[in-house]
Amino acid sequence: MGGLMFYWISWSFWVYLTFLADKKNLYRRKLSAIILIVLLLSNIQFNLGEFDIHASGLFLLMICYIFISQEKRGAIFYLFICSLIVSIGYVAFHLFEIFDPVWIIFKKEWMLGICFGYLAILLQKTLKGRLLITICGTMQGEFLYAYTLSEFPFPYEISGSEYLDACALISALLVGWSAIENASTFIQTHYHFFEKGKQKSS
Repeated sequence: MGGLMFYWISWSFWVYLTFLADKKNLYRRKLSAIILIVLLLSNIQFNLGEFDIHASGLFLLMICYIFISQEKRGAIFYLFICSLIVSIGYVAFHLFEIFDPVWIIFKKEWMLGICFGYLAILLQKTLKGRLLITICGTMQGEFLYAYTLSEFPFPYEISGSEYLDACALISALLVGWSAIENASTFIQTHYHFFEKGKQKSS
């Protein structure tokens, strides 16, 4: 079952996309439907071999692969490279947490959110690209981390409540950062327009 943070952020996104977002936005209905399905699947869990998997995470991974496959060939290759970097970083973060927990200086979800949000911003220029490599990379990391832990007597649920919380927080931080970027671009554009208007009038 997803955590409280996951539900708050997901429902906030869904309400915004359904009632407040621009009706002309091509992704509005798709994203609101995806969020609703993820919410419905968050309580469904099944076994795949020796692994316990939550259906919501698997659904998100499939959706990411579908979106990535619709890009141009060069973009697909770069997105997969970026998602692989995120996956390796995600597994390394969790392994450090197990073997050297001292460096987890505050709540793990926030550390994950800040670290991987910043990494996504460095690797991709668009919000769509950042969300794709983050969700795809962390979910691939979940499988790799679960496989690594299978060598030890540590039970682990793939895309459980902690993952959903972290994933939702990363998404919220990326959306917030994108809004700041767009706001600064909007202000700069209108400021230059205003300056040109003043020069013409003078």
